[in-house]
Amino acid sequence: MLFIISLIANGLSALAGGGSGLLQLPALLFLGLSFSVALATHKVASVALGVGASFRHLREKGLDWRFALFILAAGLPGVLLGAQVILGVDDNAAQMALGILTTGLGVYSMRSPQLGMQENSKHRSTLGYAIGSIGLFGIGALNGSITSGTGLFVTLWLIVWFGLSYQGAVAYTLVLVGVFWNGAGALSLALQAEVRWDWLAPLILGALAGGYLGAHWSIAKGSAMVKRAFEVLTILVGFSLMFKAAGWLPDLRLVEVTN
Repeated sequence: MLFIISLIANGLSALAGGGSGLLQLPALLFLGLSFSVALATHKVASVALGVGASFRHLREKGLDWRFALFILAAGLPGVLLGAQVILGVDDNAAQMALGILTTGLGVYSMRSPQLGMQENSKHRSTLGYAIGSIGLFGIGALNGSITSGTGLFVTLWLIVWFGLSYQGAVAYTLVLVGVFWNGAGALSLALQAEVRWDWLAPLILGALAGGYLGAHWSIAKGSAMVKRAFEVLTILVGFSLMFKAAGWLPDLRLVEVTN
């Protein structure tokens, strides 16, 4: 069951450029883990999504590694900062705000039919990179602290600010956010909270397979398919976060699992 949940969640995430926490984290809560244990376990397992997707995208040899290093350097400090504060913060207000913003991403994309359909490089000046790095740092902080959907923010930021296509933006998001940002956040959380290590094998195998398959579909189908998947997932993630923050979702923990 863990493998199937991980396969579906991470396959959709690899296709759309984020959102694996929409399915995987609630599933871990439903199966009995506390929030902190579920979050840490999800973060550790989500690194495998980036590894599986990276393997497929790197075969295409379409990444500019200087630009990739810029994304990594701009966002990674924010990830570490966010992971340091999340476990001691009541995040209802943050989740409500993030849910509204995430839903807005999907609506904005739907109302912009040509957005991200073709590569249109822009803002590659010193000032453009400076503003771009501020955006990536802020999204990195959300990635380290909020459980769902922040990869979707990176995907749209790369499209809107730097002019990438949906297909190209998803590739950068999965390789850099999936492996390095999530890896840093997972390490930081694992040092602060318990990880359910005996559940990780099926979660990791599902994430590896789902990441590879989702990346393959995004490459095969192109930006039009990725754009539609992005719009659907952003709206689903956004409403999920808002409902959770408002208390409209039931407590998913049936029984607290103990070792």
